[in-house]
Amino acid sequence: MGRVNRAIELLEGRHTLIYGGVSDLSFEGGVKACHTDNDFLLLEQEHGPLNIHGVGDFMKGLASAGPTKSGHPTPPVLVTLPMQGTDEHVVRANAWMVVHYLACGVHGFVLCHAETPGAVKTLIESMRYSFQDPGLGDGLGQGRRGAGSNPGPIWGLETAEYLKKADVWPLNPEGELMVGLKIENQRALANAEETCKVPGVAYVEWGPGDMGYSFGEPDSHDPPYSSQMAAARERVDAARRAAGIDFCDLINADNYKERIDDSVLICGGGPEVAALCREYTGRTMPA
Repeated sequence: MGRVNRAIELLEGRHTLIYGGVSDLSFEGGVKACHTDNDFLLLEQEHGPLNIHGVGDFMKGLASAGPTKSGHPTPPVLVTLPMQGTDEHVVRANAWMVVHYLACGVHGFVLCHAETPGAVKTLIESMRYSFQDPGLGDGLGQGRRGAGSNPGPIWGLETAEYLKKADVWPLNPEGELMVGLKIENQRALANAEETCKVPGVAYVEWGPGDMGYSFGEPDSHDPPYSSQMAAARERVDAARRAAGIDFCDLINADNYKERIDDSVLICGGGPEVAALCREYTGRTMPA
């Protein structure tokens, strides 16, 4: 079997990822979403009601309607976590969320307000089983995810195979779990360089909406940006380049070639942008 997570497969081929949101966290909602044209689905749990039960039903619906047109068991699903990445203590206290969402069969997380490298390190450790050793002693401690759940069927895998693949990419090249970060306030910005270096991060975004709030500019979500906002984006961009990870930012019909050439490969575009990006990168994989 090839990749479970087509988002990873696409990034490995240097293709763009167009993501879309989901409003119906139910079994029926999963059935409807299985053949989405988006490259991955983002389940918003940061501001909406915490709904782990709904996420579980949604994942079961996806699996029942699969495989996708691209031949993967389901579309990849990332959850925007309800907790913030304030520090390792906040993440450790809320690691139960990580374990419960993973038990539903999701493919990774976005950590909002990723303010410290300790918070990111703790998230990644919480996602990993104790026997998984890539990165140990190189910025990461032993994994803390315990035995007991069996989401393998959601991925179309037997339990033993799921245990092998349920690790964090690109730290483990065979892993199928992803971590995205939002460095979206001044506290996070101060630590951007070290945070981006934590092993196991797939991509980062600079969250212009909340970054603008942090600078006292609540209407600064979209360009043109003030000088301090532009400097914030530049710092996050430089930090992720130094760490060798990808960037999530605005991509449109006017800038898509420049963005792709700059390794800005993740965005919440739409069908028009998706078609342009897929043609530019020579993608052949169906959505």
